[in-house]
This record gives sequence, structure tokens and C-alpha cells, in this order.
Amino acid sequence: MQLTDKFGRKISYLRLAITDRCNLRCQYCMPAHGIDIVKRTALLTYKEMYRIIRVLSELGVDKVRLTGGEPFVRRDFVNFLESLSFNDKLQEINITTNGALISNHIKKLEELNINSINLSIDSLQREKFTKITRRDVYENVYDTLLKLEESKLRLKLNIVVQSGFNTDEIIDFVELSKEKDIAVRFIEEMPFNGKGQRVMEEVWDFNKIINHIKGSYSEVENVLSKKSSTSKNYKIPNYRGTFGIISAFTRTICNDCDRIRITATGMFKNCLFDGGVFNVRDFIRDGASDDDLKELFIKTVDKKPKNGFIAEASRDNDVSESMSTIGG
Repeated sequence: MQLTDKFGRKISYLRLAITDRCNLRCQYCMPAHGIDIVKRTALLTYKEMYRIIRVLSELGVDKVRLTGGEPFVRRDFVNFLESLSFNDKLQEINITTNGALISNHIKKLEELNINSINLSIDSLQREKFTKITRRDVYENVYDTLLKLEESKLRLKLNIVVQSGFNTDEIIDFVELSKEKDIAVRFIEEMPFNGKGQRVMEEVWDFNKIINHIKGSYSEVENVLSKKSSTSKNYKIPNYRGTFGIISAFTRTICNDCDRIRITATGMFKNCLFDGGVFNVRDFIRDGASDDDLKELFIKTVDKKPKNGFIAEASRDNDVSESMSTIGG
């Protein structure tokens, strides 16, 4: 049995938020004072998460990305990863993290055969990094970057391109791929910072970012990517690594979408831009069987909107959540 929407897209990828809590306060993600975090009892338990993933894996979901908030903020997260590693239907378990808390766990992550780590790092300058994240942890995060690069884990760097803050560092990030076997990914800024869209001096979308990079190099090669890849990828000739651009806000990646999301409180989202379809946590706590879950997942995915614009138009309210609440 395979989860498929009415457009024929096979759903094989779950993004699951472990927690809404985070140790940083990135300006594009949440207000400086943070967000109103939910009671711990409102969060999915690890047991509930494990069950959701197992049921979805029996419906063809074979790739899971664990996000937050910051997943390593939640106690016993590494033990949860260990339990997930026993699900033989999963081909990939990936993690998105800000890197401030994981350096002591890297060896264990290797032992558990975690596939890749997406490390969020929006500046290579300590002062600017501190301004963006509102926390002085740059040295710690960069040290994590170096340790991950030396590990057997695949390393991707996530850089949210923020007008007026870090656009002058785009080429510096591309240059990291010269000597390091990493994937640098530039992400269009999203409006989900907990209070509506930030006023931007100019819009740094996919075209502006790639044209800026091409203006600095005599040749930029296209890299063949999976059809469902969220990023369009490139390479500078003779560089070890690659770079890519994720058009998250202009939404040119929707046609081949194979993803669903579940927030830390159990809200099932067919699309990043929808308001949430149903709460799987409540469904489970009301006594749903595994077959009930499968039936609900199948019916819900069948209604997955064609793209993010349609999903956003169907909302009852403007997008004003925090990315920490939605799940990375």
C-alpha cells in the first residue's frame, strides 16, 4: 500500500517536529522573546511518534527528517533515534539542527547510521551570527560543522538568505564547498517568524541568488538531482562540494512534492503553507487503531493541494506561525 495524492504524487517523506522549543531565537523564525511554548503534555510522546512513523512506513514513507524547534533540546532524543533505527522500512533518517548541542553526540549518530545532518548556519561571522540568532554560540556551531565534515555523516548547510543581513556572505558560503565535501543550500526567506512577514529591503529569491553567484564565477555547472529534490543544485568546476537553492517561498518545487509534515503537537500538514488538516495526537489518544490511522492518512493525503499557493489560499487566517512551531 502506498500513500498517493490525487495528482499521482507518491508520498514517501515525513518531516516530524520533535519539539517546538529551541535554544536560539533566530529573527526569521521567532520573535526575540520567543514563542508561547505548549505544555509538555501537549507534545507528541516518543511512543506516539514511533507509532506514527511505523504506520506511515507501512504506507510507503521510507524517509524521515526530524526537526524542531531544535530536536536536541528534547531530553532522550538520541534514545528515540536508536529506537527508530530498528524500523527496517526506513531507508533514511535525517536530522535538521542548529548544531549548538550535538557535538558530543556525533559518534553515536554515526553508530545509528543516521544518513545526513542539515546544519543551520546563516553567517560565518560571529558578530552577525549572534545578531541573527540572538545567541552567542557561533564558535560552538562552527566547531560542530568541522566535526561533522570529518564524520561519515552527510553534511548539508542550510543558509536562510536574509535581505540586509547576510547576502554579502553568499559567495563565502559557496567557497566553503571548494575544499569541503558538503552541500551548501541557500533557502529563500520564509514569512513564518511568529508575527507575520518581516519587512525586507529587497527580495532575494531563487533568480537573484543564482544570478549573484554566476556573476562571481566563470562557470557554474548544473548537478543532476532527484525529481523530488527541494533544491536545484550546482557545482563550481573542481570544487569538492556542491551548492543548491531552495525556492521555499516562491514555491517552484511543488509539482514533485513527496512530503507531509507533522508538528510537535501532532498537527498533520499536507503542505507547509496549509493551516493543518487534523490532529493525529488527539486521534491516537482517543483510541485509534493502526488501521484507523492508515485509513485517515490515506484519505487525508488524497486531498493534498497541488501547490503551496492553493494551500495558503485555503487557510482561514494569514500565515503568522513560527517556523519553530511548524517544524523547520
